[in-house]
Amino acid sequence: MNPKSLAPVIPRGTVADMLEVKGTAVHAIAPGETVYEAIRRMTELRVGALMVMDGQKLIGVISERDYTRKVMLHGRASPDTRVEEIMSSPVITVTPQLTLRECMETTTKHQIRHLPVVEGDAVIGVLSINDLVRTIVAQQAETIESLNSYIAGDYPA
Repeated sequence: MNPKSLAPVIPRGTVADMLEVKGTAVHAIAPGETVYEAIRRMTELRVGALMVMDGQKLIGVISERDYTRKVMLHGRASPDTRVEEIMSSPVITVTPQLTLRECMETTTKHQIRHLPVVEGDAVIGVLSINDLVRTIVAQQAETIESLNSYIAGDYPA
């Protein structure tokens, strides 16, 4: 077996490429649910945020950061607080055609950690800052390896 075939698949340059590798799971919660339920679900799913959906419409994002800044620091109780009271809205979204670099610029500019991917009115995936960083680092490592191979003379023609 070729050792290179065991290497992880590294997405190329666009959000669509990344979703093809990462998958398109969208974890959501309704705006009327309690913050306690949102935190329980995030823990169960091992994610840092949930999309807040009113039916099929994206109306906000609730994250661990929202919880700490808007519930805990204000002495509120998570079983008594509704998601819609603390969610981040309006939502910054990206489209499948954007580059990963543009996504990194968006997360930095808006100081956010989660980017819902939308096509038309549908949420088709979510990217986190961790997804972006991991992918960019892997791409850079691949480039360095290719350059080292080229310099050493064993670069495939």
